[in-house]
Amino acid sequence: MTTDKLDRTKRRFLIAATSAVGGVGLVLTSVPFIRSMGPSERVRAANAPVRVNVGKLQPGQQLTVEWRRRPVWVLRRSEEMLAGLEESSLRQRLRDPDSQETTQQPAYAQNTYRSIKPEYLVVIGICTHLSCVPSLRLAATGDGRELGWQGGYTCACHGSRFDLAGRVFKGVPAPRNLMVPPHRYLDEGLIECGVDPIASSGQSAAGASCCRRLVEVDQPPSGYRS
Repeated sequence: MTTDKLDRTKRRFLIAATSAVGGVGLVLTSVPFIRSMGPSERVRAANAPVRVNVGKLQPGQQLTVEWRRRPVWVLRRSEEMLAGLEESSLRQRLRDPDSQETTQQPAYAQNTYRSIKPEYLVVIGICTHLSCVPSLRLAATGDGRELGWQGGYTCACHGSRFDLAGRVFKGVPAPRNLMVPPHRYLDEGLIECGVDPIASSGQSAAGASCCRRLVEVDQPPSGYRS
């Protein structure tokens, strides 16, 4: 073999070897970058279902948990509270008494009580007007009486009122009922928020539909006020 042919052979070998090493290096350095594009542990944790033990909750008491960086209220209602929700005089004052706005609750909560079990209300505690956080008032106060409001949730920011099923009153700024998140009962006293009951695919689709207007987990709603 001549010197020129030997030199050309060496060059081709060196070029091929360098390209191969460079390609391996690119793959190795790309792996951490590609992994970084996936959801972080914090995001996955924030998006995970939340379990709520309501076994010791007394009628008239409410507890709050956080799901998808939002407050979720679980209110235990008394028989008297449930009876009040059925009054025709109350229904006439509500904007959406029959929960016709399907984006605000799963199909299994599209009833008078907006719940799976009448005794417990599970609702996202964010006003549908400008994302303020209402307060629970079991008795009517102030100008709420003029609306026929007998107690429930009131938003101090702009005066919106909701009943004890999270249904919005007419004549207030909030346009929709409070949102009921997907949830199910694991046993008599344990609720899992963020998961639909194990049932038909139609119910699962309804649960997904009701929450499609929720903002992504890492982007709290605009104007959210705690």
